[in-house]
Amino acid sequence: MRQRKMNWNYILVAPALLISMSVILIPGLMTILYSFTDYNGISQNFNFVGFKNFIELFHDRLFFIAIRNNFIWTVLFITIPVFIGMLAAMLLLSRTKTRSIYQVAFLIPYVLAPAVNAMLWLNIIFSPVVGIIAFLKNFGIDFGSPLASMKSAIFACASVDIWHYWSYLTVIYLAALRQTPMDQVEAARIDGCNGWQLFRYIYLPNIRSTVNLMFVMIVIGSFLAFDYIKLLTAGGPAHSTEVLGTYAYSFAFSEMKVGKAAAVGLFMSFFGLIASLVYTRMSRKETMD
Repeated sequence: MRQRKMNWNYILVAPALLISMSVILIPGLMTILYSFTDYNGISQNFNFVGFKNFIELFHDRLFFIAIRNNFIWTVLFITIPVFIGMLAAMLLLSRTKTRSIYQVAFLIPYVLAPAVNAMLWLNIIFSPVVGIIAFLKNFGIDFGSPLASMKSAIFACASVDIWHYWSYLTVIYLAALRQTPMDQVEAARIDGCNGWQLFRYIYLPNIRSTVNLMFVMIVIGSFLAFDYIKLLTAGGPAHSTEVLGTYAYSFAFSEMKVGKAAAVGLFMSFFGLIASLVYTRMSRKETMD
């Protein structure tokens, strides 16, 4: 009877394993394979070129510009939206009656398609004719053209994505904060803790696992950044907003060098893997504590 139950368990798990192999394992192995070839994405014939694609990447200045911009993106996203999201979550925690209304309002940028968000910012914020940038210029506050400047373009692109992303973090942090035992909160208040002390000594330790998880997800997402940069600047001006995602895209669809694009993709996966290992180590440490 027990053996039959175990057989049924394997049968029930089999579809999930097959789907995982189809959409994760097999494409991943094909990416590794193509990174060592001159595959162009069209021809069925391709040649093994060894480490040529990787050597060419290390001799390409744009590759290091893309990595630098991904690190800038990561630093921006593990600071600004995390701070705004946590602050908003703490403020909403005390608004029991209107909390749902605020959550829905905050989530509007997140549920909008990236193309819609990009067009809104291009026309309402960044437009030099009718945007807020043009309006502020009438009062002597001249930001120039943020997307056209090599120094500010990457930050302008990041600001759009931050506006889109911080509300998602707010909802996640709020859900975690609400799981904090109220007896701990009430005891801390009786002891005279202020808002900052409540957050530091009561709330933060209780949501540390969620904070760590979102930290890793942000790092992984930062090295997968693509849509807003592609929509707003396409990697320009003069490759100043080039990231690994747009860099790989140009190889795959503009130059038809899928093998080299696969090599870039492996580097993107490498940074994500490091973040995952860090999270695993932090989770293990929390379990031991």
